[in-house]
Amino acid sequence: MTWLWIFLALLAGAAGLRYLARLRSATRPGAPPRVDDDALRRILEHGTLSTGGGEDDDDEPLDPRKAARAEEEFWAESWDEPEEYSR
Repeated sequence: MTWLWIFLALLAGAAGLRYLARLRSATRPGAPPRVDDDALRRILEHGTLSTGGGEDDDDEPLDPRKAARAEEEFWAESWDEPEEYSR
């Protein structure tokens, strides 16, 4: 029975270490940017979100009108009704 408690303690310790590693990696310089209200405003105004460098710098800004048209086209498509399965 003692082995069970030792195993559970080791498992909890490993989970704690993994959690701490994830917290540290989220604050690294190469970590993905956090999206907050300011970031959303920049995306809506400029169509891009600066991440401090990288290979994404050559991309063109997003066009909100083009995205809206694509969304309207998507929802305007006709959809086939699901087939009823016999039981």
